[in-house]
Parts: sequence; structure tokens; C-alpha cells
Amino acid sequence: MADRELDVFAQSPPDWAVLPAAEVIKGVVEPETGMRTWRRRPNNPPVVRVADRYLTGVLDLRAIEFPYVLEFVRCRFENAPDLRQSKLAGAEFHGCYMPGLEARNLRCDNDIVILETTVDGAPIDLTDAAIEGSLTLEHSTLNNPGGRALYGNRLTISGALLASGLTARGELRLPSLRVGGNLTLRGADLVNPNGLTITLNAANVDGNLICGQILDAPEPKPFTSTGLMFFSNAQVSGAFVLRGAMLRPKTEDADPPPNDDPYYDIRATVVADRVQVRGNVLFDLGLHSTGTIRMVNGQIGGSLRLAGAEFDMSEGPGTRLRALNIDGASIDGDLNARQLTAHGQLRMVGVTVHGHANFDLANVDNPGADVLEARHLVVRGNLECQALRVRGTVSLQGADIAVKFDLRGAHISEPGHHSRDGRPKPLLDMRAARVGRDLMLGSSLDPCVIEGGLRIDRCTVGGTANLDGVLVGAECTEDRIALDATAFTAQQLLLTLGAPPRGAVRLRHARCTSLEDNEHLFDAQGGVDLEDFRFEAFTDPVHVVDDEAIDQRLEWLARSGEYRPGPYDQLASVLRASGNDEHAATVLFTKQRRRYVALASGYQRLKFLPLIWSWLQRVLLGYGYRPMRALAWLIGLFAAGCLWFSLAGPLHEVNSDDHLSWNPVLYTLDLLVPIVDFGNKGRWYVDGISQAFAEILTASGWILATTVAAALTRMLRRSN
Repeated sequence: MADRELDVFAQSPPDWAVLPAAEVIKGVVEPETGMRTWRRRPNNPPVVRVADRYLTGVLDLRAIEFPYVLEFVRCRFENAPDLRQSKLAGAEFHGCYMPGLEARNLRCDNDIVILETTVDGAPIDLTDAAIEGSLTLEHSTLNNPGGRALYGNRLTISGALLASGLTARGELRLPSLRVGGNLTLRGADLVNPNGLTITLNAANVDGNLICGQILDAPEPKPFTSTGLMFFSNAQVSGAFVLRGAMLRPKTEDADPPPNDDPYYDIRATVVADRVQVRGNVLFDLGLHSTGTIRMVNGQIGGSLRLAGAEFDMSEGPGTRLRALNIDGASIDGDLNARQLTAHGQLRMVGVTVHGHANFDLANVDNPGADVLEARHLVVRGNLECQALRVRGTVSLQGADIAVKFDLRGAHISEPGHHSRDGRPKPLLDMRAARVGRDLMLGSSLDPCVIEGGLRIDRCTVGGTANLDGVLVGAECTEDRIALDATAFTAQQLLLTLGAPPRGAVRLRHARCTSLEDNEHLFDAQGGVDLEDFRFEAFTDPVHVVDDEAIDQRLEWLARSGEYRPGPYDQLASVLRASGNDEHAATVLFTKQRRRYVALASGYQRLKFLPLIWSWLQRVLLGYGYRPMRALAWLIGLFAAGCLWFSLAGPLHEVNSDDHLSWNPVLYTLDLLVPIVDFGNKGRWYVDGISQAFAEILTASGWILATTVAAALTRMLRRSN
């Protein structure tokens, strides 16, 4: 602008001197006869400046072309200036008071500046206006309670919208706004407790949308909003900033919720459904919201930062509602919620994070309900939740975490309940989830504590599932499940729990390559279901001379619950695969002994029959897994037979024409060895007790010799 100014008055009059508004432009130029179009004379300065005046009447520039910059300093207007359909070079109101400003369809070649000005009782109406410069509302007060403080439907601003320090009592209504630069509301105070504080639906901001703090003031002034901020379908080319903001929802009964919408957020402070932000979304560093921040199906080109924010839904009607609702959002960068504090539900169903997600040191609670509803969450990097403090159920059903899920040091308590029957939900529900590398729940220094159920059934872990030192389960009830890992899959599984689970453990159909466990797992209050649990090896293999380790493991299996043959077969298979056949035989021997005990428990009066049969097999054959017992019995029977027939012989010859030498040793061998014939058994005749003893030797020989032969065959096959 030109350096020269035109003061309409030759001398400075007293403060608040009365001036008819029409006199402001009188004498600058004369209107052409019958026309409402103004032309600036070549010798007139481009600025019309009015200072310290009370302007009566109406400043009427409607539908005219006014090639001057209007500048009002410390002026008071009796009526709202009328700039509708006009075309101005520029306008500035500095330290003024106006009862509104009518500027629909305004065209301005430069800035519109409303600085430290009070607009009371009516809105600033900039509907369909076009400003080639910037619109400045800094440190002004727009006062129209219950109505619209700023009305700017389809307003177009080539520059920026600067409203730092703005105080607005009423709605800033700016749907379909177009701003070429930043939209700045640093330190603004927006109050409309019965409705919306700012409406920017379908707006397009080519710069940053900043609703943060004023940091260069003597005392940092936060952005505050009392009411609903509405940003649905807005597009922001830069960052969306609510850093350090203080947000309060509108009055509860101002807008009753629809009865047919279960996802309606009755206490919302921010609604930004389908918003598109190409930069970062910064809702962090001291942001405090007592209502829901909602960004359903939002598209974020950068990161979503919630670090250090506080969402508090603990007070007032409708407590424990959703504190954050970003269902279906897509985040191209990271999700940083480190040290977040939330009293209410964090709802993140179907969210996709292309970077990392971090909830380290966060404190979230929604006791007795779902606190983190993140079903089908997709994280392309790590999901970090170290030292997380949670009261309520964490739901990660069907989640897909590409790298690592780290919950070391987390503490989760007070689960939600099923609405249909009131039963408690698991505290951490990861059914059908996928973790690309490691699931880290345990640590020797700082393990996770889950005061309720842990559900990881049908979960797939590509690397290590670490539950070292984890405490899981609540006080055991009849159907309480502390750990449900049905059909769970991992490469390495560490089940070295910190204490016996307070509830049942299910490992049915689970699979892992390497297993490490401890006695706490088998001391679960509700027992351990190991049916069809398969693993290939122990992390620390059992040494062939470590009989104590096998005895200990067999004792654990006996304590785990009712007899099941599968766990014994699996243990024997693992031992045999590592070349430890002796210990494998011990396991199978114990399996058969416990099998007959379990069978006997099913009988009533005849329970002694399977027990006697079990005792005979155990003593004579070791259930077929102690072949040396059969050999010992053969040797004992051979010695007894030799002694018996030495005392009872010589026997009678079958054929009296034969003259044979009596040999009790060869005769006993002929009776005991069923295949080899030494030529004595058919040539001697026995009767009485000797005949009965001979039949016993023959029958025992068939049983014991075939058992020894089978054992030798297995040994030869292994050596080959």
C-alpha cells in the first residue's frame, strides 16, 4: 500500500466524537450521477483512515466498487457496516466495536483485518465472500451467544485465516471454506455450549489447521473450546494441530442422540469423520478433552500423535463412553500415544497404521467394559505397549501386527462383561490375531500382569511368544479360563509363568517348534488341556542321564488334570526324536500305568480287575517298554526249571527203545524257547505237578521270548 494516508478530519477531534458513517467516504470521491460505482481520482491517496470516532447511521458500501483501503482505528459503530456485494481494495478494523458486519459476496483485493475488535449481537457474515489476501481476526471478540459469531459458508481466502487469541461466543460457521494458507486459531476461546463452536465440514485448507497454544505470550495460552468442533470431510494439506488444547463438550441435553445409531457419540468435542490430512495430526502434549474425539474413516498422510494427551470421560452423565473413536482410519506414519491418559474407551476398529504404534507408559481405564476396542487393527511396524496400565478389556481380535507386539511390564485388570449373560470377558483378547515376529508379554525383570483371562486362540506368531514370568488369571470360578491358546501357533513358545494361573489353561491343538515351560503352568487352578498340543523340541533338551528331569515332568503331567494319553505320546515323541529312547520308554511306561488307573476309576465293583491286569503287565513286561524284565523272568524261570527237573528227574522216556541221557538244562530250554528244538521236549514224559510246571514254562516262554525278540528287533532297526 502507499505510504500516504488520508485522514478524513483535518484535526484530531476528542475521543469518540460523533461522526455520521456516510461522512467517511464523502469528499473522497463523488459518485457518478445515478450510479453506485466509485472511481478513485488519480490524486487521492489509497487509504481512508478513521480513528477514535463513534459512527452513526450505516456505513453503506453495498454493491459498489470502492478502490480505497478502509482503516478504522478505535471506532465504534452504531449499526453494522454493510459491505454486501461490494468490491474493496482492503479493510481494517483495529480496536473497534461493531454490532455485526454484513459482507455477503464481498470481493476484496487485499486483506480483511479485524484486530482486537469486538463484534457484538450479530455475526460477521462473509457468506460466499472472496478475499484475495488474508482474513485476520486476531485477539478479537465475536459475541453472539446461541447464534453464529462468524458466518462464512463457501468463503474463499487466497491467503491465510489468522485468528490467534480470538474469543467467540457462538458458532464459527465455515462449511466449504477454501483457505490458501494456514488456518490459525492459536489460543482462541470458542464457547457455544448448546451447539457447535466451529464448523469446517468439507473445508479445504492448503496450509496447516492450527488450534494450539500461543507460546510466545508471557504465559502460554491454550486453545479452548466448549461445544462441538465439526470437521467432517475437511481436507488439510498440512498438519492438523490441537496440541495443548482444552476441549469440553456441549450440554448433554442440547442434542439428544438418535435412537437407531449405536455408534453416536453423545459427548463429542471433535467430530472429524472422513477428514483428509496430508501432514501430521497433533493431538498431544497437554491436550485435555472431556468429550469424545472422533475421526472415523479419517485419512492421515503423516503421523497421529496423542502423546501426553488426556481424554477424560469420567464425569457427568453418560460416563465411561468413548474417549477416542477413529474406526477405519488410515495412518501413513506412526501412531504415537506414549504417556496417554484416557478415562473411557479408545475405539480403533479397522485402523491401519503403516508405521509403528506406541502406547508405552499410557494409562487407560474403562473398568468393567472394553477400554481398547481395536479389532482388525493393522500395524505395519511394531505395537509397543511397555508399562501400559489398563483397567478394562483390551480387544485385538483379528489384529495384524507385522513385526513385534511388546507388552512387557503392562498391567491389565478389571475386565468387561458379556451383555448376554454377564460373564467376564478376557482381559486381553487376541483371538485370530497375527504377529509377524515376536509376541513379548514376559520378561525376567518386568513381566506383564493380567488379572483376568488371556485369550490368544487361533493366534499366529512368526517368531517367539514370550510369556516368561507372566501372571495371568483371576480368582478361579467354575468356568474361568486364565489362558486360552487353542490352535495357537508360534516358532518358540516360552510358558515359564511367574505363578500358577488362577483359572484353566487351554493348549488344545496348539503348535510350536520349540517349547520352554515350568511347573507353574501345570499347577493351574482349573487344570491344563494339552489335547493335541504339538511341539518339536524343548528349548533346553533333556540329557540322557537326567532322570530327575523326566520324573519331574511326569509329575507335572499328573498334576495338570485328568488323564489324557496325548501329552504322554507327544512327550515321548519329542524325546525319541532327540535320540532319548530310554526316557521315551519311561514316559510311555508311566502313560500305561496311569491309563489303567483311569480305566479302573470307571468301574464300580470290578475296578480291581484292570488294576490286577495292569500290575501283571507292569511286573512281567513293563507294559512292553521294559524288555529286560522279560529277559530277567526268562533267566529266573530257566533256573527254576533246571532245579525242578533236576530234583524230579530223570523223567520217563516216551519211546522205551530210545536210550537217552537225561539233561534237565536242555529240557528246560526246550520248554522255554518256543522256536528252537533241542530234541528233549518230545522225548520225555512228565505227569503230575511236573506236567503243570512244564506247561507254565512253555506258556511263559512264548510270551517272554517274543517280547525279548521284539526288543532286539527294535535295537537292530535303530542301529541300521
